[in-house]
Amino acid sequence: MYEYVGAIHIHSVYSDGSGEVKDIANLASESDLDFIILTDHNTLRALHEGYEGWYGKTLLLVGCEINDKENKNHYLAFGVNEAFSTRLPAKEYVKKVKDSGGIGFLAHPHEKRSSMKEHPPYPWTEWDTDDFTGIEIWNHMSEWMEGLTEQNKYNYFMHPLRSIVEPAKETLQTWDRLNLKRKVVGIGGVDAHAHKVNLFGFFELEVFPYKVLFKSIRTHVLSTNEWNSSGDQALLNAKSSAYESLREGRCFFSNFYHGDAKGFKFVAETNCRTFNMGESVPMAGEVRLKINVPTSADVRLIYNGNLINTKTGTDVEFNALEKGIYRIEVFKNNNAWIFSNHIRLGL
Repeated sequence: MYEYVGAIHIHSVYSDGSGEVKDIANLASESDLDFIILTDHNTLRALHEGYEGWYGKTLLLVGCEINDKENKNHYLAFGVNEAFSTRLPAKEYVKKVKDSGGIGFLAHPHEKRSSMKEHPPYPWTEWDTDDFTGIEIWNHMSEWMEGLTEQNKYNYFMHPLRSIVEPAKETLQTWDRLNLKRKVVGIGGVDAHAHKVNLFGFFELEVFPYKVLFKSIRTHVLSTNEWNSSGDQALLNAKSSAYESLREGRCFFSNFYHGDAKGFKFVAETNCRTFNMGESVPMAGEVRLKINVPTSADVRLIYNGNLINTKTGTDVEFNALEKGIYRIEVFKNNNAWIFSNHIRLGL
């Protein structure tokens, strides 16, 4: 497996972001990201104008964020050539993304922010569909705004990375519950806009600079083949590989603010073979769950949505004895750091 690290959920001047597409991609390259996925609201203009491709070491892919006519049910759609109408009900554009061969993720599904009237919450309400690929489990901007108060706003504006704690409990619980029925892939997103706000009536501050948020929530994909930037076919291959890894759940997400998570591994081993995140393991004989962490941390084993064991170290092993879903949370110095996708046992 080849590991590639990226930032997902980014907006440019083509919707409500402040950055030009090329500038955003170049900032990502300066931040040593392997890929980013642009998700402007209800438009694929950047795709149709030919911006998808390599910028230094960084692969820029173009998706979009679709919403319904009430501006709820935001959906991150990747691998599509059309931004579907906002007049459609949510479950219809979710199905259209799937039917077109794309993949999609529910964005900030349990958003409850109330700190700014001009920026109300945009939760997901249409849960009666099974056509979505996964869920954006951790969203930087949503958590930042949900924690914003009159008392802490100056600290939050000056230190946007320090304010991020962990994914919403409700989202994690929903993710686990859905995975008991079918595979639902989890990703992390920055929701970057690089908004500029006026403080004190005369001082303009960029609240979410792209380069700052590129040091926040990252999604790591594990690819079965190596990417290279030489030629159009190589671009198509890398794009296909990235989306396949996301579709299959061969990915995890982390908060870079607490350390570089590159090199994290979570696999299940039987006497016959090794299984990766997103895979299903037959219920036959002993199954060993093996975790490698870049630096010593608390490794938590989550089984069917419940914390059942914790070990500390860089190389950790658990025995899986019952059928169900297993995932890993890693906390470093009591800070939420890494979240794996599930490995399914006997399901």
